[in-house]
Amino acid sequence: MTARRNEPAGSRATDVGASLLLAAYGFALLAIAFWPTPVDRGAGPLLRAITRILPWLTYDVIEFTANVLLFVPLGVLLAILLRRERPLILPVVLAVTLFVEGGQLLLPDRTSTLRDVLANTLGGLIGWAVVAAVERRPSSRSIPAHES
Repeated sequence: MTARRNEPAGSRATDVGASLLLAAYGFALLAIAFWPTPVDRGAGPLLRAITRILPWLTYDVIEFTANVLLFVPLGVLLAILLRRERPLILPVVLAVTLFVEGGQLLLPDRTSTLRDVLANTLGGLIGWAVVAAVERRPSSRSIPAHES
């Protein structure tokens, strides 16, 4: 098997792995997003304990952060899979979050907010930025070896 032009050897294996991870992530995201009751319903005592210890860490901060973190993997996986079409990452992340938040409008015990759309989209963009930062790092192969 030969490598595709302008792509490192093994990129097909990377694409397959990232595609499988994206499928697994998608199933997990759907389960979390469309669970009929809020996924944090039983976490009240833990959240109150955290807020007592760290008063600045309010429920709103925790929820926003959780929404950001939930979408970081989507940004990472899309950045890996859409190497040449990376400008599509923002519209794809936004479409996924609008699908999730729109679907939650149909669930009586779930809430959908523009704040969640913002947090989810931010998470996807952070994931993309992480991949871009890793790619810009000089590889150890490009650093010349020093002779003794």
